[in-house]
Amino acid sequence: MTVLSSLRQDEVDENARSSYFNSPALDVSVAFPQATPVSQFPPCASDYYQFDDLLTSEEWAIRMKVRECMEKDIAPIMTKYWEKAEFPFHVVPKFAALHIAGGTIKGYGCPGHSITASAIAVAEVARVDASCCTFFSVHSCLAMLTIALCGSEAQKQKYLPSMAQLNTVGCWALTEPDYGSDASSLRTTATKVEGGWILEGQKRWIGNSTFADVLIIFARNTTKNQINGYIVKKKAPGLTATKIENKIGLRIVQNGDIILKKVFVPDEDRLTGVNSFQDTNKVLAVSRIMVAWQPIGMSMGVYDMCHRYLKERNQFGAPLAAFQLNQQKLVQMLGNVQAMTLVGWRLCKLYDKGNMTHGQASLAKAWISSKARETLSLGRELLGGNGVLADFLVAKAFCDLEPIYTYEGTYDINTLVTGREITGIASFKSAFSAQQKSRL
Repeated sequence: MTVLSSLRQDEVDENARSSYFNSPALDVSVAFPQATPVSQFPPCASDYYQFDDLLTSEEWAIRMKVRECMEKDIAPIMTKYWEKAEFPFHVVPKFAALHIAGGTIKGYGCPGHSITASAIAVAEVARVDASCCTFFSVHSCLAMLTIALCGSEAQKQKYLPSMAQLNTVGCWALTEPDYGSDASSLRTTATKVEGGWILEGQKRWIGNSTFADVLIIFARNTTKNQINGYIVKKKAPGLTATKIENKIGLRIVQNGDIILKKVFVPDEDRLTGVNSFQDTNKVLAVSRIMVAWQPIGMSMGVYDMCHRYLKERNQFGAPLAAFQLNQQKLVQMLGNVQAMTLVGWRLCKLYDKGNMTHGQASLAKAWISSKARETLSLGRELLGGNGVLADFLVAKAFCDLEPIYTYEGTYDINTLVTGREITGIASFKSAFSAQQKSRL
């Protein structure tokens, strides 16, 4: 046999092996028939203390409307899109039809819901998929809310109606490569020129940025050294947004790196209500309520999945739900969901009365995300080997919670915000920084 014919035979053998070993994967319902996958989402079983009784009829109707959409339209497809790290643009009209974008904003085509109704909607989206919830929260609770709280009347009229219908999608760009927790030190600049501003700088980890129609950009005014806000259009010359690859969590969310090179923003698109970092904090305080409700929703979904799984999966001649250790973990998860919900609910009521403080919002976000971590870890244990498969929700939620634990203030930073409030002493700047400053 010649060398050439030998090589060809090797290729034939390799192709045969490849064909044999690269057969399509079995559908999980066939490969593992003993438990129902997340594509058929389990019924809600986590309202043990009947919190639904605390909701108004409007708030309950919003919950059920969002729950039906998420279970019917999102649950069957989310694992595929999470695995591919792609966004399911075809479901955006489904979200628009819910009429929840804009949340508490009154007028301009926005729903004007109570803060509790908005929080419930967020939880119901997160219960099924945290990535879709982050997409929605960035658009509604950050971009839209910034325009509503800090924009001119003309800007509200121009942008909010279209954003409420999700015909225009927004993103919110504060974080930079060098400044995450220390966001008030951002370096992106805005220089005044005739008729507008020139923006120069870089942003990172900006959700929705690769496809957003409008980008809320925060930059330092080079004349007054103040932080200002700007509305930047998608195709503005000098603006580029590229996707961040290789994330282990919130894979459906299109986080991006934004580069601004001499981007011109007309005067009419400067957010006149943003003149310091404190103005940005007004938005973050409300947004943190919603971010606190994301882990609540995720924990609800994971509990629901584990509750069904333990009753379906049999080992040693009995359902997993029959074993004491499993019951103990399931009850611990359930207790966490009740406590988290109560804290989130109380936070909404404090906001309604105008009594909510930054420290209270930060404590809720930090503590709830921490308890959610514990809850999802228990769920991961309960599902055994299937706890690492996205097909059964827990693994995906486990990974998705990690960026939520960090974004809009890490656990540590949020505890320090609360610590500053209860002691009157700010501890953000390290002793090293203070020593360096004293030498200058």
